[in-house]
Amino acid sequence: MDNLNIKKVGVVGCGLMGSGIAEVVAAAGYDVVVLEADSELLDKGNKLIDGSLAMSVRRGKMTEADITASKGRIKYTLNMADFRDCDLVIEAVTENMELKKKIFNELDQACKDGAILATNTSCLSIIDIASVTGRMDRVLGLHFFNPVPAMKLLEIVRTIATGEATLETAKAFGQSIGKTVVIAPDIPGFIVNRLLMPFFLEAIRLVESGQASKEDIDRAVMLGLNHPMGPLKLADFVGLDTACFISEAMYKEMSDTRFAPPVLLKKMVAARRYGRKTKRGFYDYG
Repeated sequence: MDNLNIKKVGVVGCGLMGSGIAEVVAAAGYDVVVLEADSELLDKGNKLIDGSLAMSVRRGKMTEADITASKGRIKYTLNMADFRDCDLVIEAVTENMELKKKIFNELDQACKDGAILATNTSCLSIIDIASVTGRMDRVLGLHFFNPVPAMKLLEIVRTIATGEATLETAKAFGQSIGKTVVIAPDIPGFIVNRLLMPFFLEAIRLVESGQASKEDIDRAVMLGLNHPMGPLKLADFVGLDTACFISEAMYKEMSDTRFAPPVLLKKMVAARRYGRKTKRGFYDYG
């Protein structure tokens, strides 16, 4: 960490992704400021972090002393002005372009001139988000994967305006928090979701058309391709609502039918069958 310009990190949003990012960054030794819209959401985020840290102790990955130290590095706030001395701020709110633009415009005003601003978006255009700031050379994507403490990959998404120094600092930061870094282009879906979404959607179309059962599809992929999880069970894990949103966003951007969400997926989302988080998706988790 000594060779980095980053000492203090802000995180906007403390839901599933934001809490995981804050936890990992604090565990790596950085001071962290976590912002939420209201005290109820902040309390929920605090509990998510506490629960995840406790799980790390039970699994033997951290000690009680480690947890105490990590918690001591995290400050919770409702005031964006508390980001004024942060060197990096990572936005991790819901996938809504207008909301993200609003937040980045506010961050641009609240943060010091040299601060890097990053978004955890999984599919939205990062240069569009950066365009509302006066520091486009210091904006990029830091796309973490769920669950953040367990998943080793970090996609660093470079826009056509991202500066070389910003990119190198982000790479060093990602490695310092224990992630394996890949540099991805600012295209819909970046690398992982660009490959993953057609995989998900074609599996769903096979079920929708009655050509194969979900069990046979997942079994075939697991045993034939040596994947740890089949595409339909993985879609349940990611969240069918999330998969549908990413699919629609990518289809809208590219007009490529490979990314068009199948009717079955849209109906499952309408029925709130999101997968594991609602106990029902392609499989029953009740």
